[in-house]
Amino acid sequence: MTAATSYQDRTHSLWDELADFQAAQADESLHHLMRGLCRLVNAQTANWIGAVRMDCHIPNDPVKGWRPRTVIHLDPFSQLHEAVQEQTRQLEEGEVDLTTVRNVADAGTFRANRLTDLVPPEWFESVYYRKYYLGTGRIDTIWAGIPVNENAETYFGIFRDTQHPPFTPGERDALAYALRGLKWFHRQQMLSRGLLVASTPLTPVERQVLSNLLNGKTEKEIAAIQSQSPHTTHEYVSAIYRKFGVKNRASLMALWLGKAA
Repeated sequence: MTAATSYQDRTHSLWDELADFQAAQADESLHHLMRGLCRLVNAQTANWIGAVRMDCHIPNDPVKGWRPRTVIHLDPFSQLHEAVQEQTRQLEEGEVDLTTVRNVADAGTFRANRLTDLVPPEWFESVYYRKYYLGTGRIDTIWAGIPVNENAETYFGIFRDTQHPPFTPGERDALAYALRGLKWFHRQQMLSRGLLVASTPLTPVERQVLSNLLNGKTEKEIAAIQSQSPHTTHEYVSAIYRKFGVKNRASLMALWLGKAA
């Protein structure tokens, strides 16, 4: 069996596993995918970013209005959380690293790149690489950008730690193959967080209510599960419908099935 065949067989098994998750299990399925991708290319951890293109008031914005709205880490720790917060603040101030600029330059097309595919050799001597990569125990990353529509994209960062060598072109291509065949999954992830219909994510409570709606619970059942009054639950349900631009549960479910609402 060739390396390429092995990658494909493992990828097809991962796709089959993802198809068994329910629409309401967005977090569980996302973590399962990230774990599977790490196993596929011998990476140690990963993250997922839901990004939207917003009206931008920064002159000559280097990332053309694209902003991360939700970041989910497979294995979060405080130093990593602080680093992401600092990077987000810098982005809002127009201080953007070359890796991000190069990734965003190809927005609207599927792409997967190692760090060395994005930047010149001297970048690896930069303060940014030393602080945000080596400083958090990472030596290399495969960044995959996946367009969901013209104003929404998902990003996967698959990280290798400093105890391992950088990724090979073959590993990058295997990861690209695994992610490119999952457009339905990427769309569901963005939908579950309200990122296809609003510039701000659903609130944590709205996400819990949404999960129960997708699981077929009635408003009365959701109120009991959430320890809310039926009136409060109805207000959350109405807010969710407004955010998704639908009028009822049937239309909401149609979004998850990829049909016009």
